[in-house]
Amino acid sequence: MKKIPVAVQLYSVREDCAKDLPGVLKAIAKMGYDGVEFAGYHNRSAAELKAMLDDCGLKVAGAHVGIQTLLGDELEKSVEFHRTIGNRFLIVPGLPPEFRSSAADWRRTADLFNEIADRLTSYDMLTGYHNHNHEFKPVDGKIPWEILFDLTRSEVCMQPDSGNAKHGGANIIPYIWKYAGRSRTVHLKEYSGDSNKAALLGEGEIRWADLFAACETVGGTEWYIIEQETCTHPPMECIRICRENLRRMGR
Repeated sequence: MKKIPVAVQLYSVREDCAKDLPGVLKAIAKMGYDGVEFAGYHNRSAAELKAMLDDCGLKVAGAHVGIQTLLGDELEKSVEFHRTIGNRFLIVPGLPPEFRSSAADWRRTADLFNEIADRLTSYDMLTGYHNHNHEFKPVDGKIPWEILFDLTRSEVCMQPDSGNAKHGGANIIPYIWKYAGRSRTVHLKEYSGDSNKAALLGEGEIRWADLFAACETVGGTEWYIIEQETCTHPPMECIRICRENLRRMGR
């Protein structure tokens, strides 16, 4: 077992970030987080973001980026930005319909991720894909998640999202074992089948001990990333509670 640092996906507190990004980052550091994953930059330059992060001692666990930012001449621009803020993980959080509507689309998408990964090699950066729920529902008789990771090279990261997978009727844990070494960053998200309950991490149905065991043995996991999309508390309070609950689970 290895000790894995913990970050928070800033989408969880996006409205707070839009109002006071420096204040949010300082509060996140005080909660005991080691880093953050970006989902937008709130009109800040890379140099401004780097200064804010350094000011409160936070690292960058990754960023969710659109597929178009990794294609053609845009890739070099993305590399320059993320190199400045200290980010190695360029994770695509979703795809337009033309990339995922059929099994053939998914095969072409796998080829595209391989090409992107090859271009990023010289920069010591990695690309990858983050699941929602539809990747586990058959398309042309095939599971899209399996098409993508069966056909991509090991440098293409699999970013599992435990709650999203469960919402799609899947258990993400066997996939961490199946695609060993590819879960470099992992989204810790709770799931509750009770539609009236916005469960916080540790308060729902995810088998956390089994997920941690997979990540900490074969997963190759470098970051745990808490993401909380719905909550009955203010978002900043939600991510504080999630961090405390994870700490009680020994992480």
